[in-house]
Amino acid sequence: MSVMSAPVPPSVASPPEVSLFQLYLLRAAYLLLVVGLGLTVWPALIQHAPWALTLCPWNGVGNSLLAALSLLAILGLRYPLKMLPLLFFELTWKSIWLLGVALPMWTTHSQIDADMAQTIQACLMGIIFPIVIPWRYVFANFARQAGDRWK
Repeated sequence: MSVMSAPVPPSVASPPEVSLFQLYLLRAAYLLLVVGLGLTVWPALIQHAPWALTLCPWNGVGNSLLAALSLLAILGLRYPLKMLPLLFFELTWKSIWLLGVALPMWTTHSQIDADMAQTIQACLMGIIFPIVIPWRYVFANFARQAGDRWK
């Protein structure tokens, strides 16, 4: 017994091709996360830096979140397209922080200390993510494709 199915138009059947160059750009973005966060966040976690005990708990939460992000970015080196939501998350939180925290401080001429300036600089590095993300692929796979079933 054979089951026949209706032909699927090529535009629906296969997602847009992502070039090898774009895949390497994505891998470079994941590598930036792995190395950048590996050099800044992990030493503080491993050495039990004083920030974990003396500063507010949210500092520890933020650093733990960034450490998890760096570990997950390792998967992006192998599966750059499957791990795109990680880059969406990185782009989103940095944009929210820049618009909701840094921009109001800048527009009101508030004092920006060295730590704040360093965070602003790190968040502005997120400008590379919209450049390396293959948006046609994202649109075809995340916006146009049917979602998973609910039941």
